[in-house]
Amino acid sequence: METGGKLKKGAGGRKGGGPKKKPVSRSVKAGLQFPVGRIGRYLKKGRYSQRWVQVLELAGNAARDNKKNRIIPRHVLLAVRNDEELGKLLAGVTIAHGGVLPNINPVLLPKKSEKAAEKPAKSPTKATKSPKKG
Repeated sequence: METGGKLKKGAGGRKGGGPKKKPVSRSVKAGLQFPVGRIGRYLKKGRYSQRWVQVLELAGNAARDNKKNRIIPRHVLLAVRNDEELGKLLAGVTIAHGGVLPNINPVLLPKKSEKAAEKPAKSPTKATKSPKKG
């Protein structure tokens, strides 16, 4: 019996004896720095669901406000810092690539004068006709 004519099967049903591809982690696929599998395992094991759902919901709203589909660390920071309870809970936490909250001192903003706030009186657009001479 000759087995030289058959193709050698690789692991997982791959055909051919070519080199095996290097596995790509879910973290690399998602473009994240933290281990997706480990965090998922910890979330399943622990009792984080209620707290985590609240953070994700607020971060999703922040992403939607910025017209984005993907939640990035900036959205998480905006969600946490704008929420009173979460802001207090995570007061000492630095979120990497989160940036800072936008804050402009009111003194630096241009002043609104009362005349500019009111609508200006309408000036006549057409010239008034003089009485006909006749």
